[in-house]
Amino acid sequence: MDRRTLLTTLAATAAASAAPWARAQNYPEQLIKWVVPYPAGGGTDVIARTLAEAMRQTLGQQIVIDNRPGASTNIGADLVAKSKPDGYTIMSADNAVLAFNEYLFSKLPFNPEKDFSYIGAIGKFPLALVVHPDFPAKDFKAFLAYVKANPGKVNYASPGNGSPHHLAMEMFKNRTGTFITHIPYRGAAPAMADVMGGQVPCMFLDLASGLPIMQGNKVRVLAIGSGARSKLLPEVPTLAEVGVPNTEVFAFQGILGPAGLPAPVIAKLNADLNRAFSVPAVQKRFNDFGMEAMPGTPAQFAALSRAESKRWGPIIKSAGIKLD
Repeated sequence: MDRRTLLTTLAATAAASAAPWARAQNYPEQLIKWVVPYPAGGGTDVIARTLAEAMRQTLGQQIVIDNRPGASTNIGADLVAKSKPDGYTIMSADNAVLAFNEYLFSKLPFNPEKDFSYIGAIGKFPLALVVHPDFPAKDFKAFLAYVKANPGKVNYASPGNGSPHHLAMEMFKNRTGTFITHIPYRGAAPAMADVMGGQVPCMFLDLASGLPIMQGNKVRVLAIGSGARSKLLPEVPTLAEVGVPNTEVFAFQGILGPAGLPAPVIAKLNADLNRAFSVPAVQKRFNDFGMEAMPGTPAQFAALSRAESKRWGPIIKSAGIKLD
């Protein structure tokens, strides 16, 4: 190869290598698809649509929500993991994708640590321990004494196996040495209905789904699994306050893209997500859901996800929970 041919080849190679980064600097140049691994109308879907509208204003491109429910979020997550890393396919990810499924399934089609680019955390909402108003225990201390005196005789509801609500109670049982029997449902609504109706006496319930019935006294809230008391339920003590330390239980969400997203794309999406938290419509939606916004960097979101994975892995393993 002569000198001129060599230089031409090197220049072409350099141009090809630089092209994706040049395009990334102009991102976004087309519609963005936001995958939600749950059905339309649920809490995750509503939060994604609210944020997408707010982010559209600053990104300057339409964001279309693509609902891909199924397999405990694995269908949507696998689609995104295998997408082209150009910033035009992103997703809402929660505890399932980020912390639970690697233990709940014997084999996943993706690696949550290696197959995604972490863009930013959205927020978290704590889970609260609730009982039917007629349950004989009127406060947390009495509840704990009652379940210890009746091992295996008290049932608890959850929206389904492997849900944050299910695993929150498993962590509670682990920390308190209690035996409470799990009754899984197909979603939060029927689980809440049976707790309100007294068919099942208790459950861990997220504020996004359960705040209206908590504030309406249709269930009694005994304790909340957050690091501090909720502004929406200031009279409810935390689990730590009632003597169960190291039992912070919450659901959290963030935005992922496929591994290999260019740094300028990640930076742009992260900046626009953080900016969206100050939009009044977003703040109202978060407040309605009892959700705490979590502005921060991609690195902070990745660290939170890995820390939650390490925290929940031993609980899932010790309880012997599997979804396959």
